[in-house]
Amino acid sequence: MNAHSELLTVAEMARADHLATTFGISVAQLMENAGKSVAQEIQKRWKPCPTLVLCGPGNNGGDGFVAARYLAKAGWPVRIALLGARESLKGEARQNARLWQAPIEVLSVDVIGGAELIVDALFGAGLSRPLDDTCQKTLIAASGGHVPIVAIDVPSGIMGDTGESLGAVPCALTVTFFRKKPGHLLQPARTLCGEAVVTDIGIPDAVLADIQANTFENLPKVWARQLPQPGVGGHKYNRGHALISGGYPMTGAARLCALAAARAGAGLTTIAVPEIAFAIYAGALTSTMVHRVGQEADFLTLLHDRRISATLIGPGAGATPETRARVLAILATGKPAVLDADAITVFQGDAGALGSAISGPCILTPHEGEFRRLFQRSGDKLASARAAAGSIGAIIVLKGSDTVIAAPDGRAIVNANAPPSLATAGSGDVLSGILLGLLTQGMEPFLAAAAAVWMHGEAANLFGAGLIAEDIIVQLPKVIQNLAAVPSLG
Repeated sequence: MNAHSELLTVAEMARADHLATTFGISVAQLMENAGKSVAQEIQKRWKPCPTLVLCGPGNNGGDGFVAARYLAKAGWPVRIALLGARESLKGEARQNARLWQAPIEVLSVDVIGGAELIVDALFGAGLSRPLDDTCQKTLIAASGGHVPIVAIDVPSGIMGDTGESLGAVPCALTVTFFRKKPGHLLQPARTLCGEAVVTDIGIPDAVLADIQANTFENLPKVWARQLPQPGVGGHKYNRGHALISGGYPMTGAARLCALAAARAGAGLTTIAVPEIAFAIYAGALTSTMVHRVGQEADFLTLLHDRRISATLIGPGAGATPETRARVLAILATGKPAVLDADAITVFQGDAGALGSAISGPCILTPHEGEFRRLFQRSGDKLASARAAAGSIGAIIVLKGSDTVIAAPDGRAIVNANAPPSLATAGSGDVLSGILLGLLTQGMEPFLAAAAAVWMHGEAANLFGAGLIAEDIIVQLPKVIQNLAAVPSLG
């Protein structure tokens, strides 16, 4: 995967810092560069104003001392408040405290008075315990007073690996270094970070070869080169044939899936529907083929047609024994399959049976409720999705504002482009359809899942306010055109 999309855990970032020293970059220089970059990012966004830097007892506090020094050099009125005693500071943090010539105040709620900007340099991403009473009260007072807060690395109280909050307050800006951490994208941290900026502090990209990160931000550079492109001599049959199992009486979900699959590039799309629903589907769809399924044998015959490239079941299917049997039949073919909604629910409490049936590429797209019906939600979202993918042998797309795409081999991608407007009926059906369309054209399943999630969010962003599910489909061609127009991604 391409550079600049990696998400580093706290331990991996510590490793990157250490490896940088083997390239001749000292810890002192890294701290100097980090604090200077924080000051620069602040100066890009605010005019000089009374600024208070809250420094903690570790290297995060050291970054704060450096940032304060650069702001003061630029003519900003700056004060520093320290958690703990100046004499207790160690290493580079202690050295940078010595370089601060003005008085250092003791951290308390009282120091907030008069500040128009606050820099949170108390604790970085490695914090694993709740904020103490003094820190939390001070930050709450700042937040309650509507004073903009700039966090160094992460807002104090955020766990960098999981995005969980142990007392953090919302920040206007978060400045981190070299690469983001998972916590910058996972909720609730993503919202608490405000604008998140990554700055270069001199760590060479070469350190990544040793770290071998397996978590990534969902950016087009991760998958765009694998995105299917129609060939000059191509035709509909070599773009693949998508099959959707249509339900009744809820017919809208499968129809949305079919339209989305076609817009995503599937050469042909067929919905298999019960006899009673044929007129509904046939009257509503034109470019999609509608196939009557009178008996289950009819569906099996269609399913085993060698021209079928990938299959989707679940939206509007109904949580019935028939749906479960149909899922098992689909999985037995070994062809790429997408399981959503009711196709997941029918295996509630029986993930083992589903895992045993998977014989080919399989992608599950549950929201939180569906996920909990099938898997234990142990720990954070990223860890839970990874564990589920590994246990069942399928790709998991755990949906939400911070959708996680996890593969059985441990790779994971975190998405961050989904707007709140996607919380609308049918949105998930459209996502499943986009994914089906990409799979049908032969795209590698893990990357197809990531691409579908990003394209889904980007289409919603392009449309803007008032979004309904159909609007996502309408915007898909524009999303695909925009991707193709970027030379570096073509």
